[in-house]
Amino acid sequence: MAALPGVLSAPKTDSAVEYLCFRPGFGERRFVEEMSVTKADGIPGERWGVAPWLKLPDGSGHPGIQVSILPRRVLDLVWRDRETTVSPGDTFVCDLDMTEANLPEGQLLSVGTAVLRVSEVFNGSCAKWKVRYGADAYDWARAPGHKHLRLRGILCSIEQDGVIRLGDGVRVLR
Repeated sequence: MAALPGVLSAPKTDSAVEYLCFRPGFGERRFVEEMSVTKADGIPGERWGVAPWLKLPDGSGHPGIQVSILPRRVLDLVWRDRETTVSPGDTFVCDLDMTEANLPEGQLLSVGTAVLRVSEVFNGSCAKWKVRYGADAYDWARAPGHKHLRLRGILCSIEQDGVIRLGDGVRVLR
């Protein structure tokens, strides 16, 4: 709880993409320099197209989970053993205020040449988060009264096709 003020003091806009991660299959992560994103296919070659964890009634991937973004300040708190513990696997990490107040559902983000839309789907951490980073990190992200803080990050759909590169700016479109 002592770390919460620091996490919540992240910039409101104008961050940079860090840890750009491509996830072709379950448990697979490749840190890359750039990736294409498309409204139709999400991140081509990623598991969203073939094995999404959230599906529409027709069995296709829910567009609201095409891209996941984790706040860097949270990552730095929970991912302490980077040698032997797997990365969270979010599409990218950036130092950005991801609270509902700053990024309400539907908010557009310009990232590289792409535009993302903040999803209505809540990222509440999964059992893997608890196993990898501990019960304290899991409970903290899911604590009563923390949902609006989005400590586990946000999920987004792709609004405009583009390319996202390591170091690209992340800007809130007001």
